[in-house]
Amino acid sequence: MGEARKKILITNDDGYLSDGIKALEEALLGLGDVYVVAPESEMSGASHSLTLSRPLRIRQIDERHWTVDGTPTDCVTLALNQILAPDIRPDICCSGINLGANLGDDATYSGTVAGAMEATILGVAGLAFSLVAYRDHDFTESARVAREITERALRDGLPAGTLLNVNVPKGVTNGLKITKQGFKSARPVISEHIDPRGKPYYWIGEERNGFRAEGGTDFEAIDEGYVSITPMRSDLTNHSVIAQLGDWNSHE
Repeated sequence: MGEARKKILITNDDGYLSDGIKALEEALLGLGDVYVVAPESEMSGASHSLTLSRPLRIRQIDERHWTVDGTPTDCVTLALNQILAPDIRPDICCSGINLGANLGDDATYSGTVAGAMEATILGVAGLAFSLVAYRDHDFTESARVAREITERALRDGLPAGTLLNVNVPKGVTNGLKITKQGFKSARPVISEHIDPRGKPYYWIGEERNGFRAEGGTDFEAIDEGYVSITPMRSDLTNHSVIAQLGDWNSHE
């Protein structure tokens, strides 16, 4: 008997009708059986939020496509524990392709990264793909990169509990670079307006002033025209300072 076909779960945070998820699905079709479980509407900035305050609804479009009226985390949780279970267990979860960067600190806000993160927590390898462009976008190169990285991850595997946060620069890339998460230099900008009823409302934005050039960061790789691949995990512990804070321990 031949080797069983790989099973690939796709999600995103831009919604199931986005151009990015369509490009990702098309790129991965030849690698195995592809299943799409994505938010009904755009959920950008949802981070790793799980919907607990209301019920969720699943809509099946066909035998390989479903939508959920929730977050990317909801989608992956339901995909692995309800929609595909118990008959189908994905070998990998690919999230994206997000329109816009998920570099440095912004990865903590990202629903795209969170979808891949939730998969790793549930025991499935996760890949998050983002295109560093906002206007005049073309997913051709990022889709090619997504296929290349997914194929390699399926073949070689990933360390347990590890997701790869992949950012692809606009245009033809210079290659791939394994990077660390960088830090942006930015400040919040709050814009206040008045609605037609005379009540104030607020729009949160930011003013960016580049990034910290520390060497080997995701920002620097993108700035140099490389695909940035940052290994991440759900463990947020700052292990390097545990010993430093040791005298905080108290004993009865």
